[in-house]
Amino acid sequence: MSKSLNIQFENGVRFLVRHFPPSVATSRKPILFHDIRVGTYLYERGYPEDVVMAGLLHDAIEWSSATEDMVRDEFGATALRLVLANTKDDTIEDKYEKTDELIRRCVKNGQDALIIKTADILDSFKWYASQDNQGELGYCMRNANAIFRYKESDFVDPIFDELAIWKEKFEHLGQ
Repeated sequence: MSKSLNIQFENGVRFLVRHFPPSVATSRKPILFHDIRVGTYLYERGYPEDVVMAGLLHDAIEWSSATEDMVRDEFGATALRLVLANTKDDTIEDKYEKTDELIRRCVKNGQDALIIKTADILDSFKWYASQDNQGELGYCMRNANAIFRYKESDFVDPIFDELAIWKEKFEHLGQ
């Protein structure tokens, strides 16, 4: 845990606070805290700085006023590439097609991009399970199934084992 990563992480949180709208009671989940948990999960497990920062910022383009140029200028081209790999394409209307396209894009961008998406889905599983939100747990299952369907065989990391446990726990939801 380097001091420079700690400072960079803090800068990332400040960046998100400036650009995210506040969560409200009708929000699916408090997005800022979700993003902080994803970044913290990756940080605590010793992932590289770009992975940690992109995990923290993974929703910045999709849900905030931050632009690609802002993310690149503040956090670098690699972090931006990983964030963009994890950004949904809202021009795709079918939820299954949208999920599959996102996961395939993460795989195309490499194991680091898929690790970030997996950390995102793990946190979502934990949050929606704590809220007993069956509909959103179905969303998590759809993503987990796509991750395992498209993950390259040489993408080997303990995070995928953890996702398999959550996937098995909610297998009854299908998706």
